[in-house]
Amino acid sequence: MSRAQRIDTHQHLVPPRYAKWMQDKGIRPGGIDLPSWSAPSALKFMDGHGIATGILSLSTPGVYFGDVPEARRWARDVNEYAAEVVADRPDRFGFFATLTLPDVEGALAEAEYALDTLHADGIVLLANNDGRYLGDPGFEPLLQFLHERQAAVFVHPGELPGPEVPGIPTFTADFLLDTTRTAISLILSGSMEKYPGIKFILAHAGGFVPYISYRILLTMLNTKNKAQQAWALLDQKHQVPKQLSVLRQFYYDIALSASPSALPSLLEVADPDHITYGSDFPFAPAVAVGFMNKTFERYPLDDGLRAAIDRGNSEKLFPRLKG
Repeated sequence: MSRAQRIDTHQHLVPPRYAKWMQDKGIRPGGIDLPSWSAPSALKFMDGHGIATGILSLSTPGVYFGDVPEARRWARDVNEYAAEVVADRPDRFGFFATLTLPDVEGALAEAEYALDTLHADGIVLLANNDGRYLGDPGFEPLLQFLHERQAAVFVHPGELPGPEVPGIPTFTADFLLDTTRTAISLILSGSMEKYPGIKFILAHAGGFVPYISYRILLTMLNTKNKAQQAWALLDQKHQVPKQLSVLRQFYYDIALSASPSALPSLLEVADPDHITYGSDFPFAPAVAVGFMNKTFERYPLDDGLRAAIDRGNSEKLFPRLKG
């Protein structure tokens, strides 16, 4: 399959009004300057990197800063802007709608409006929202709604609920830990079992999830009774895959993660039908995306799996893009 067929499930937009709002607040998401963005510049990037369609999303820090009415206004503004971008080029763009968590009532209202009126392709949620991860019991009404709607939910990391380490940009490691924490939160809370209709897409190959899958397994077993733990020990051949199957429910994008060190762990843990292409543009500049693309293209993969990651798996998630 031609590289030009890619569907990019991890591509960001930076609406001009939102950019000014962030600049007025002095916010540098992920410890870097907010990049400039426009639809024409995105199309130029996509044309140069084999991307047919980009599913746009707002990155961290989202729209919630402690003021509920303000968050609701900005979520609506961002989503209507994104819908306009998609309406102009529905073949080249889609979008994940921004919500207002930890404001659950506002998030439910905005999710319904975005899916039904704006025809969003899915929802984007930050891994933690004011320090609360997605398995938090207070978020269950939203998860129930998204389950009923069989929604695709892109999970993007944010700032860890703790101090930064001077000299280490948060995107380097903190982002990966944030995604990992929320995946574990969803597992241990039982949310993955209760809400299987949600198609969670974890950014950056799931953070550390594939690499620490057996640590997650041990954590899960620690919640079991002694008889269940003993059985898992005695019947590892069957019980280990059974317990780890929850990790195969997640989807994983390969944004900034298609390296010869990360891909083996991802391919060992993920369902091959649950891996999607991602670029992280414009927060990842074009030169960085080009570097990672070359790394991915050199990695030895079956042609069918490569085509599935580039496009086929995303076509199943977003049927309107099929063909």
